[in-house]
Amino acid sequence: MRLKRPVIASLDQVRITRGEDEVLIEYTDPSISPTHLRLGARVKQMTDQEILACFNETIAARERARDEYEHLAIEIPPGKPQIEFFDKGNQWNQWTPRGDVLRCIISDGGLNNEPIIHIDEHDLSWEEFGRLLSTCAGWGMRVVFVPDDETDLIPTIEVREPRKGER
Repeated sequence: MRLKRPVIASLDQVRITRGEDEVLIEYTDPSISPTHLRLGARVKQMTDQEILACFNETIAARERARDEYEHLAIEIPPGKPQIEFFDKGNQWNQWTPRGDVLRCIISDGGLNNEPIIHIDEHDLSWEEFGRLLSTCAGWGMRVVFVPDDETDLIPTIEVREPRKGER
């Protein structure tokens, strides 16, 4: 189950656990995600109400930013690399998207019939593709299936239940 985003709360809705320079704020409602809030050394002198006021302001600021935000999805032009390999010199080497849209082809020829995702000239295993997607954790994703020769076209989308015989 995916936990809900933190919301503005009152003291009776949270538990506050102090660390050296941060606090853990856990909701009494287990369906809401807990949050670590770094406040620095001043956390030792702050009351729970002062800590909660700081936390609630961060939530309010996030909500204001979301209300003002208008998303523009960047799509890399056809023929240009959509993904790049992020080489940190350790076990976290992985592919990352360069934009917000990925044009890809799905094959089923992977190990144990797992899918292979073809992006540009690269064949990504299911695990590699999953790691690429994990670089966008916290975001949402829409998947639109199109014919393999139309990945660069934006299809018409109709919101409805499929008719009998449709996907």
